[in-house]
Amino acid sequence: EDALSNVPYSMSVASLALGASRWQTVWRVILPSASPGIFAAIMIGFGRAVGETMIVLMATGNTPIMDWSPFNGMRTLSANIAVEIPEAPLNGTLYRVLFLSAVLLFTLTFIVNTAAELIRQSLRKKYGQYQ
Repeated sequence: EDALSNVPYSMSVASLALGASRWQTVWRVILPSASPGIFAAIMIGFGRAVGETMIVLMATGNTPIMDWSPFNGMRTLSANIAVEIPEAPLNGTLYRVLFLSAVLLFTLTFIVNTAAELIRQSLRKKYGQYQ
């Protein structure tokens, strides 16, 4: 909502003044101009959904089953760390594997966030966000 409301009113009025219909204005002026903000909101929402370990743990059934079916339970990396770390013996193999999975999770999160920021900046350059 913030991204759509931050589109300058003059852009939509100018589009309407040039003879575009309301739908044409929405699809060709407002949505492209708001696309960096919409993309950023989707990425923030995705990051929060993945980052909320206990919610993901409950929603996915907390079962460490490796299967291609999306209807079986699963366990995410963050949920696996949260569940297994209290039971891991200090400096044992499981302890080190959990830290490796934490480093892997950090690396993947960093890569996804960097890619999202690069895409957001390219969208902002392409559609000329005026703010």
